[in-house]
Amino acid sequence: MSSTTRPALLPLTPLQQLRAGRLPSRLVRLFIGLTFFGVAMGAFVRAGLGVAPWDVLHLGLARHIPLSLGTIIIIVGLLVLLAWIPLRQWPGLGTIANAIWIGVSADFTLWLLPEIHGLVLQIAVIVVALLVNGLGGALYIGSQFGAGPRDGLMTGLHLRTGWSLRLIRTGIEVTVLAIGWLLGGTVGLGTVAYALLIGPSTQFFLRWTIVELTPPRRIGSRTADRATTPCPDDGTPPESTEIG
Repeated sequence: MSSTTRPALLPLTPLQQLRAGRLPSRLVRLFIGLTFFGVAMGAFVRAGLGVAPWDVLHLGLARHIPLSLGTIIIIVGLLVLLAWIPLRQWPGLGTIANAIWIGVSADFTLWLLPEIHGLVLQIAVIVVALLVNGLGGALYIGSQFGAGPRDGLMTGLHLRTGWSLRLIRTGIEVTVLAIGWLLGGTVGLGTVAYALLIGPSTQFFLRWTIVELTPPRRIGSRTADRATTPCPDDGTPPESTEIG
């Protein structure tokens, strides 16, 4: 590999993800990335200026269900995974870890971090949270353990319907945002900032966080093609900012 060539994301089946090598390093990156996700999520909530679209839904549900926010995040993630069944998507280790660990780390952050007051400090927290979320997303994606539940739903619909990823992603985000807002979830400056900046933030860090793996022998098999998110040759995720 030349010094100018960056590692690429590979379309690995769940079994290939486990056999691809560098497992300890990738597991550490996976859980650090997911922990950063949860920390950023908790920081957004404590800033009080709006949260990511899916978290608007989580917060809206938390207003009506007597469970912690992290528990609701886990439940929603597992319910989204059920939607993978008719789409014939196979979850990887990263998918399952995503569905559970982000909720755990979000609850811990909310327990540790008090509410933040003062507009300047609130905006500063959102900026830092965006960077932490972007780095967490890059570490998680770069560990190459499969798409998260919500991104897998997007790519599964894309593969089954032929619709563009951008259209499907926008439709999903707008739908969950609207439902969450109607349920009382917090929409505001943080929501807009997340929608506009989380993609560039994740992309910025991703160039340094993809773990280089050897492509499996049957990388072009039909099974591999439908098991995970299709990615461009330069190693960038297809409009993927999940994040959860």
